[in-house]
Amino acid sequence: MSIIDRPSSSQVAIESAAQALYEAAAAQRPCQPPRQLLSAHDLAGAYAVQDCNIARWLGDGRRLVGWKIGLTARAAQHRFGMDQPNAGALFADMEIADEGEIPASKVIAPRVEGEVAFVLGRDLTEEAPTLAEVIRAVDFLLPALEIVDSRIEGWDVLGVDATADNAAAGLYVLGAQPARLANVDLRLCGMTLEIDGTPAAYGAGLACLGNPLNALRWLAGQAVRRGRALRAGQVILSGALGPMLPIAPGQRAEVRISGLGSARCHFSAH
Repeated sequence: MSIIDRPSSSQVAIESAAQALYEAAAAQRPCQPPRQLLSAHDLAGAYAVQDCNIARWLGDGRRLVGWKIGLTARAAQHRFGMDQPNAGALFADMEIADEGEIPASKVIAPRVEGEVAFVLGRDLTEEAPTLAEVIRAVDFLLPALEIVDSRIEGWDVLGVDATADNAAAGLYVLGAQPARLANVDLRLCGMTLEIDGTPAAYGAGLACLGNPLNALRWLAGQAVRRGRALRAGQVILSGALGPMLPIAPGQRAEVRISGLGSARCHFSAH
């Protein structure tokens, strides 16, 4: 199903699902899966739910600074019942400083992933951008930790639920040393994700749709079809380069990506 298809769910169902997720995010208390309200496999409806909450958050004064791409591994798509990636919004208050501490009050059931972050230097306004146009739009790269979090009870999540829930976007950490695209082999760059100093997951750029640039290209077209073209200055989290790991209070996470450097954070024990 195309995301520009008309939702098969009713407007009442879409608004009810959006309200439940909005309240769950505000209270940091999980809710039931949106699929209990939406029509089965209604991806367009899930994005309509997401759009409702993006509008609410902007009305609350939050500042949109970019986008995250999820489900970029075929195995993850299969697990969540999807045949394509999904996307969610990033707001300025989601960013945690490198080496920063994450209070327990900011997360519900966090998991961590190692990713490449693109920072755009040009707008991407074509529905079917060429690879050259996508490369030209990238200003620089940063290593990133994405703290994925679900507002849905018990991570009882399928693709429609995750998409409605802003693609399970929680928080993110960026490394502070920018790199140029020409200096990094994004397909073969290796990733190590450490928990409390012990390597716990490994991966490489090819795990992200074969190359993180492919994920960015997908998002650029998807964003135009949603009426939300990517803009210069935005941060784009490309999708995981390896497995997603649970993280517990008091633990530290650090990602190291060859050619990009590292980013790290600490989860408060209280």
